Amino acid sequence: MRKDFGPQTWILPMPVLVIATYGDDGTADVMPAAWGTIYDYGKILIALAMDHKTVKNLKKTKAFTVSVATKDQLEAIDYAGIVSGNNTPDKMERTGFTLEKSKFVNAPLIQELPVTLECELQEITSDDCAVIGKIVNASAEESVLDESGKPDLGKVQPVVFDSVKNEYYALGDVVGKAFRTGAGRKG
Repeated sequence: MRKDFGPQTWILPMPVLVIATYGDDGTADVMPAAWGTIYDYGKILIALAMDHKTVKNLKKTKAFTVSVATKDQLEAIDYAGIVSGNNTPDKMERTGFTLEKSKFVNAPLIQELPVTLECELQEITSDDCAVIGKIVNASAEESVLDESGKPDLGKVQPVVFDSVKNEYYALGDVVGKAFRTGAGRKG
């Protein structure tokens, strides 16, 4: 028997994404976000509240990076979500992240996060603050690549968010192959 909960934001799990921007003064800011997804081929959509420092930066610089949160960096990532860049100007320094400027957009890359999308802002919707970005480059550290040269989830150790219990989980085991596991099923 099912139990009804009414409308909830329970897409389980949700990826933990780390958004990094520069302010117009060149100061970097970072925040985690769980409400994000691929919007269309070559585009990403992230739901953010309008009052975030990140959104203010996006409006000015029109660029951002989106990194996959990792198990090894979870403490710094969670801290970045607890503390507001509006009130803590040295928030980025307190995370301990090492930055380098993207070659493709006016936004920082976080060296400790090995998989990143580099994006140009396309739109911020005024009603619900959905940030839509065009992905201009995807980059990954060689240390997390498999033998075919693509990111390996086991090496990345991405973190996902459980919005029901407010807990983080690290992804791990392969349980099937897409477009192959169900191929032998008769139906």
